[in-house]
Amino acid sequence: MPKYDLSPPAGTRDFFAEDMKLRESVLHTVRDVFERFGFLPLETPAFERVDIMMGKYGEEEKLIFKILKRGEKQSGGEADLALRYDFTIPLARVVARYPEKIGRLFRRYQIGPVWRADRPAKGRFREFYQCDVDIVGSRSVNAEAEVILVLTEALSAAGVHNFTVRLNSRKVLGALLEMHDIPTELHTSVTTAIDKLDKIGVVGVSAELLQRGVPASKRDGLLQDLEAHVADPGHIRKRLVSLPSGEAALRDIDQVTGIVQPLMKHGKLVFDPFVARGLSYYTGIIFEIAAEGIGSSIASGGRYDDLVGMFSSNEVPACGGSLGIERILMLLQNTEAARERQNVPQVLVTIWDENLRSDAFRFATHLRDHGVSTEIYVGEGKLSQQIGYASKKGIPYCAVIGPDEHAKSQVAIKDLRSQIQVLATWDEALQTLKRTAKTPLP
Repeated sequence: MPKYDLSPPAGTRDFFAEDMKLRESVLHTVRDVFERFGFLPLETPAFERVDIMMGKYGEEEKLIFKILKRGEKQSGGEADLALRYDFTIPLARVVARYPEKIGRLFRRYQIGPVWRADRPAKGRFREFYQCDVDIVGSRSVNAEAEVILVLTEALSAAGVHNFTVRLNSRKVLGALLEMHDIPTELHTSVTTAIDKLDKIGVVGVSAELLQRGVPASKRDGLLQDLEAHVADPGHIRKRLVSLPSGEAALRDIDQVTGIVQPLMKHGKLVFDPFVARGLSYYTGIIFEIAAEGIGSSIASGGRYDDLVGMFSSNEVPACGGSLGIERILMLLQNTEAARERQNVPQVLVTIWDENLRSDAFRFATHLRDHGVSTEIYVGEGKLSQQIGYASKKGIPYCAVIGPDEHAKSQVAIKDLRSQIQVLATWDEALQTLKRTAKTPLP
């Protein structure tokens, strides 16, 4: 027999029931919030043409998962298809392809897996879910405010409360680089380095800027601002107001803050001039949402007005954001909210023996028909083994129909938490189980 490596591919995972119940519950909550805000679903293929994806992601382009082989055929030396990297590029393609369906304003959400050829690490996977919302057709900061509000509402509804929305604008970064007289041809490179500030710190950014060819005099001034911002969050604002471009960028920041901050149920919102967002397609407001206990952001997004225009002759403004659902699930694991979402069956119906098997199946069907989540023990074993199985699985009640219960048309209901057992008719047992769904028997 051949020897196989039975672990899933690096950067992917197998999910058992306790994981899937939490995932499904959180995704259901997120979907419900998205739809309450008026966003409707859009589905796109799991893979796209390579030429659609290339030239849109900056340095992260190297993480695109290209498909080299398809069945028995191989498409030469270059792949012409790739697994989707995110939902934003597919959305831009759809908007350019179906203008008649998009209309003046288009609001959509998409939830599903995406793939990145990244180095796996804690909270970083090669296959993971994204939950995106986007608004197409509006140049107003009202759109950014709505996107941030729906994402923070989804976080609150999912049970994540201690988070910070870090708000910035690519225009702020542009004004900052202008202030330090950074050459235009280095703007993208410098922005990419600044985007790593949380991971590598000021010293690391300094080394990165040096490596990218930023002159020492200009690098030192930018780093001084970085360090001054840490000590005084208002430092950069004071410097930016002296520039017309900086003042205009701050106006957008203040308008979004004025709308969003009073309406957030949880968390806080701060202006952070060094949030950069590494993707090259952002053009205006950008944001990241950080949470206590997670080193990386749990949500992010921004405005990308030029992206659709790469596929169409029309200029189409757009903005959006995405929840990092994998990191959110990491935050929720082992919490009371997670345990409540697991939804194990409420009752295990035991099977006394083959002669009473039909009674057990009929009673299980009776409970299910009336909305009680019920599992019937399909293995072989003594009653004590069946009760032990229910206890280990966290099922709160066992139903037993033995010879005495059968003779009286009754059932014994045992509460495995309080160890109390009651005898009742089938209908009485049904009402008892519905009444005590979350509380032990008295």
